[in-house]
Amino acid sequence: MARSDRLFRLLQAMRTMPAPITAARLAEATEVSQRSLYRDIDALRAAGARIEGERGYGYRLIEDYALPPQTFERAEIEAISLGMAEVASMGDPVLAEAAASVLAKVAATLPDDREQYLLHAISQVFRPTPRYEMTPHMEIVRGACWREEALRIAYADKNDAVSERMVLPLAVVYTDRTQTMLAWCCLREDFRMFRADRLRTVSLAGSSFRPRRAALLRDYVAELKRQHPTPDARI
Repeated sequence: MARSDRLFRLLQAMRTMPAPITAARLAEATEVSQRSLYRDIDALRAAGARIEGERGYGYRLIEDYALPPQTFERAEIEAISLGMAEVASMGDPVLAEAAASVLAKVAATLPDDREQYLLHAISQVFRPTPRYEMTPHMEIVRGACWREEALRIAYADKNDAVSERMVLPLAVVYTDRTQTMLAWCCLREDFRMFRADRLRTVSLAGSSFRPRRAALLRDYVAELKRQHPTPDARI
């Protein structure tokens, strides 16, 4: 692993672990020896990171040189906290971990008083069960959207009749209770919505449609707004 990647991993571990963090735990998290860890901490300190602590006691990241100080207002901090809590409650473990990472990174850049706003936000999310039932296909769908790769899918309609087709995935939309893939359907030669819970199989088709995704998605959203006009339509 390149040293820059290792130092970044060390910073991320110090952002997310409760302080003080022992050298042994940090070494395990970054997959290095404790001797290498001590050198990495010295390197971060030399680069401007404020890290309190010492060998045999533990460490705490006070100020992160990799992220500039943030001046979020209290309402903005509340919105960040609430938004990440919603993401964490959706039931997707990948996005839940990403939400926790976002909060840790933001907290590392805040002054002490604003960090307390984030850690003790008055707006909370409580969902006894995940909002969405996760399917094994959505990670493939999200990756294909980012990489602009076509997918082959088997899809069941409302009568459970299954059809196979190739699609160009454009985005994932989270409606009230359902995840939906927005895509260009090569079979119908038109835009289509595919509910995640009706996807029977999903695989990469081995072809790219780059750089068309942004333009296709823009056209699809415009079409949806024409079909369902509202005073403030957003997707």
